[in-house]
Amino acid sequence: MDVEELMKYCNNLIDFFKDEKDIVGLQHFLRHSKALQSQCDKDFDEVQLSIEDYEKKIEVCRQKESAAESESIADVELGLLGKELEKRQKLERMLREELRVTVNGIDDLELQRASLEEQMQTLKKSEQDELRSEMQLSMHASVTNLIPNLDDLSKISGHIVVRDKKVFDNFEFDPAKHSTFDACNGIWKMIKLQ
Repeated sequence: MDVEELMKYCNNLIDFFKDEKDIVGLQHFLRHSKALQSQCDKDFDEVQLSIEDYEKKIEVCRQKESAAESESIADVELGLLGKELEKRQKLERMLREELRVTVNGIDDLELQRASLEEQMQTLKKSEQDELRSEMQLSMHASVTNLIPNLDDLSKISGHIVVRDKKVFDNFEFDPAKHSTFDACNGIWKMIKLQ
C-alpha cells in the first residue's frame, strides 16, 4: 500500500467522524419549537382577550340581574337572566381551562427548548472532543508512524507507515494471547526494524 492510499484511508476515517445529521435534525426541531411557541403565545393572547370580554359581559349580566331585582322584573325574565349568567359562567370556566392547557403547552415547549439547548451543547462538546481525538490520532501517527485500526476493538491492530522509506506494514496482536506490555514491545520492535 503506498502513501496515497494511506492518505485516502485517513481522509475516509476523518469523514467518518464528521456526521452532521444530528445537528441538522436538532436545528430543524428548534426552529419548529420556536414557531410553535409563537403560535401558542398568539393563542394565549386571543384567549385572554376573550376571557376579558366575557368577564365584561358577565358583569353586565350581573348588573342587569340586580337592576331586574330592584325593579321587580317578572320571575320569568329573572330566570332567563340567571340561565344566561350560568351559560356565561360555564363558558368562562371552559375558557379558563383552555387557558390552563395553553399555559401548560407553553411550559412544555419551554422544557423542550431547554432540552434542545442542552443537546446542542452536548453535541458541540462531542464535536470538540472528536476534533481533539482526531488531532491526537494525527499527532500519534506522525510521532510513532503507527495508524491504529479502530474498526475492530477486539484486537490490537493497525499499520506501521514509514514515509521516508515508503514502507507500509500491518501488525495485529490478540489480547487473549499477548499482554498489553508484550504487544507494545512487539510494536516497538517492528518500528525499529523499519
